[in-house]
Amino acid sequence: MEAIGLTKQVRSVGRELAILDNVSLSVYPGEAVAIVGVSGSGKSTLLGLLAGLDVPTHGAVRLDGQELFALDEDGRAALRGRMLGFVFQSFQLLPALSAIENVMLPLELSAEPDARRKAHELLERVGLLERLSHYPKQLSGGEQQRVAIARAFAGRPKLLLADEPTGNLDADTGARIVELMFELNREQGATLLVVTHDEAISQRCQRTLRLAAGRILSGG
Repeated sequence: MEAIGLTKQVRSVGRELAILDNVSLSVYPGEAVAIVGVSGSGKSTLLGLLAGLDVPTHGAVRLDGQELFALDEDGRAALRGRMLGFVFQSFQLLPALSAIENVMLPLELSAEPDARRKAHELLERVGLLERLSHYPKQLSGGEQQRVAIARAFAGRPKLLLADEPTGNLDADTGARIVELMFELNREQGATLLVVTHDEAISQRCQRTLRLAAGRILSGG
């Protein structure tokens, strides 16, 4: 993945406010990279642009040899479905679906055969074999995040994007989630790009990008 001159501006009180300012970076296959910085430095905005969930004011992102913003919204969604996995601080599980149904969803959307069997294996891998039929509201925060990680890895993504994956968890549960995420990352050979305040995560990464006021200070 490569980002070139990413800039994101929004209109605020009659003037343009730059959330990101001319950010360029490269992330290499199999690499684990942490994005750190104080609140408001542009970390989550950068992650959203790299995923094509938002559109920059200026700049480009190249993913798997394709210019992301040369594609229309459907094209970006198709590329995300093929290439990317996501883990969010707020879990983003669908409340009307059970744990196994949440993990099956990306498999079914990509017409994967044996979606239920593969989801079952992933949930067993993350220690939730006894929670397959439970709904998100019946799961603890740590259990919900484990479901979210299983779902993120279900499609064997080439790139996993994580936004504060331990932010809503206690220290012990967060440490287990970090270990699980890096275990699956190693096993599947996926590239990992994670926004975090958690030093346990950034220390496990090969490289740390430091953002301040929408610019990369180091590591890019």
